[in-house]
Amino acid sequence: MATFLNNPFHVLLIALILAGAGPVFAQVSDAGNEDTAVAERVEDLKKKVIRLNRDLFILEEDLLFPANTQVAVFLSVDTGKFLKLDAVKLKVDDEIVASHLYTKRQVTALERGGMQRLYVGNLKTGAHQITAFIEGIGPDQRPYKQAASLEFGKGTGTAALEIRVEDRSSNYQPSVSIVEWE
Repeated sequence: MATFLNNPFHVLLIALILAGAGPVFAQVSDAGNEDTAVAERVEDLKKKVIRLNRDLFILEEDLLFPANTQVAVFLSVDTGKFLKLDAVKLKVDDEIVASHLYTKRQVTALERGGMQRLYVGNLKTGAHQITAFIEGIGPDQRPYKQAASLEFGKGTGTAALEIRVEDRSSNYQPSVSIVEWE
């Protein structure tokens, strides 16, 4: 509980909840309308807390990852015939920053067009190298590993990169590439 209260966002959230909860209990007058009035106010308070939580999450991301240093890496998968994805590992400047093991449900979602935000972090302006390692079950049910690298220049704005895992029917193999979004 002590670490929960050390976060200023949590303290603000509790203060706002308690400030909004006062009128819920203060305006109960007669027994007939009592239940509906309290239920409506509680429901309204829940909606406000959800909106506040969303706003606090956005504010926290803006504070932790300012736009001038932010880099985001996404993963998209367009496979199914030549690769069943198992795991992804991501290195930025020779440091592992993300790794993920996939469940069957997650792989299905990615194959149906979903996109995963694999990593969000801060990088200084300048040249950087990103490397993605893909593991899975490839053609003929054999273990499959492939890596792709990209050297990119981080400017003053937000950088967004996409790791694309695609089936390549020309040689019946999956391909892995990293592209920079404009």
